[in-house]
Amino acid sequence: MNTVGIVMLVHTALGRAEQVARHWTAGGCPVVIHVDKNVPRKTYTQFARSLADDPLVRFSNRHRCDWGMWGIVAASQSASELMLAEFEEVRHVYLASGSCLPLRPVQELVDYLAARPRTDFIESATTADVRWTVGGLSTERFTLRFPFSWKKRRHLFDGYVNLQRRLRMRRRVPAGLVPHMGSQWWCLTRQTLSAILQDPERQRYERYFRRVWIPDESYFQTLARQYSSNIESRSLTLSKFDYQGKPHIFYDDHLQLLRRSDCFVARKIWPKANRLYQAFLTDASGAMKRTEPNPGKIDRIFAKAVERRTRGRAGLYMQSRMPNHGAENGITSSAYSMFQGFSELFENFEDWLARNTGTRVHGHVFGPGRAEFSGGEKLINGVMSDSAAIRDYDPESFFRGLIWNTRGERQCFQFGPGDNQKVNWLIARDPNAQVSVISGAWAVPLFKSNRNFADLRKEAARLQQVESNHLDILRSQWTKARVRIWTMAEFIEAPMEPIQTIVDEIGTLRQTHLAEAPAMVDLDGFGQFLQNLKNQGMHPYLMGDFPVEQGPVNMPKQPRKPYLVR
Repeated sequence: MNTVGIVMLVHTALGRAEQVARHWTAGGCPVVIHVDKNVPRKTYTQFARSLADDPLVRFSNRHRCDWGMWGIVAASQSASELMLAEFEEVRHVYLASGSCLPLRPVQELVDYLAARPRTDFIESATTADVRWTVGGLSTERFTLRFPFSWKKRRHLFDGYVNLQRRLRMRRRVPAGLVPHMGSQWWCLTRQTLSAILQDPERQRYERYFRRVWIPDESYFQTLARQYSSNIESRSLTLSKFDYQGKPHIFYDDHLQLLRRSDCFVARKIWPKANRLYQAFLTDASGAMKRTEPNPGKIDRIFAKAVERRTRGRAGLYMQSRMPNHGAENGITSSAYSMFQGFSELFENFEDWLARNTGTRVHGHVFGPGRAEFSGGEKLINGVMSDSAAIRDYDPESFFRGLIWNTRGERQCFQFGPGDNQKVNWLIARDPNAQVSVISGAWAVPLFKSNRNFADLRKEAARLQQVESNHLDILRSQWTKARVRIWTMAEFIEAPMEPIQTIVDEIGTLRQTHLAEAPAMVDLDGFGQFLQNLKNQGMHPYLMGDFPVEQGPVNMPKQPRKPYLVR
């Protein structure tokens, strides 16, 4: 009776390998096992003895198998030669690993391949057609030499590759071969596999592929094209890889996912996934329905997993993922608004804004004394403290955490030149930011203060320089935030129009026009204050042009001339 032979490459979790091997032989499939020569002799002997009672199990000559090196191909060759020699009834040879797990009854695989007696299942594509190569070596893996292990001798590997590139060294591909690549987990017919192993040019091909990088992904994939009459370029084994080229490991909670794939075999299975081994090796009622293998049904889930791993969630930063500058998946998680100069120009601006927008409005969260959270709270979402010392340890992380922890509720906060300025570039680069600035409004608290004028002039000069630098950032070519900047003089001429625009853009409450306007502080004498700064040698240019309302002291006011309206 024609059947399927299983070649198993084993190097770890030998107890699970024994369990799977007995499952294959119980279904009538002979098994040839290759145990990595890196496994201690004593361990190997005990493993071989544990399967000595099974007449359908054989052990092949051992080779040392290092990742990316020739040993894996040599192991596949030795085990396949023994399979073809010992079991004449084998029609297809299925290459698997010790971490592979059959997902469907063995007889279904036998029947599936019996209906396709001339078909070879091996992923095989030219380098121009593959997109899964990782590490920058696609065509070069066939034109350079790779005598050193990438994992064990990385410096020698990289150094020799760079030397060959500088010397422009190139290998010749053996005549008649077109290099192909694909998954190492294949299922070949006896005719195709025997033709590869008995090829009179085998030694010449082996000399070439011994120095190819990761030859187990190209040796059989290339030579099968020479002899197969019918290749289906796909593997019957479900194997998924992450963005680094490392295989995904399946755990117990992947049970339903594996059942949805309809595949015959899956790898890599975690050795301690007892539920998976129980479900697929001993639970006949849990066997999947007879259907065509379709791993594409779960590709979407893996694509989302890769995206989550590489891009993360927008605006989330944590110990396990701190992306490099510019590589973030969104600087912050949601939209927010920053107001600069508004709380200085309007009385109780935070309360007014909260009433008219329905947002959470904070004070100066980067103020020098403390983070002024809304309502005077000392702790907010995420147990974030108002401590200035904690905040200033990493202001950018503090701000990203503030937006992340309060997502679902739009945040608004006040900012000014007296605050910590280390978040300026972060906010300017953030498309989620809505920035509204009334330049020069920081002078109003100075105007209202009762400080010595010499100190006021010095402080005004400092604050103006800080705000000027901030405005340069907001106007830079790298700014992605939505920025509106008014001078104080032009803003107070018609304040309601820009305020209405800002509130409409926040758009949390449905209203056509503002029901009330914020009360502006008394600016009587402010123009003279600015003039006094000029008289003392400090030029306040960020406020715009303010008229000097007050003349010389005790100067009587000129009476207004009467006029007649007809």
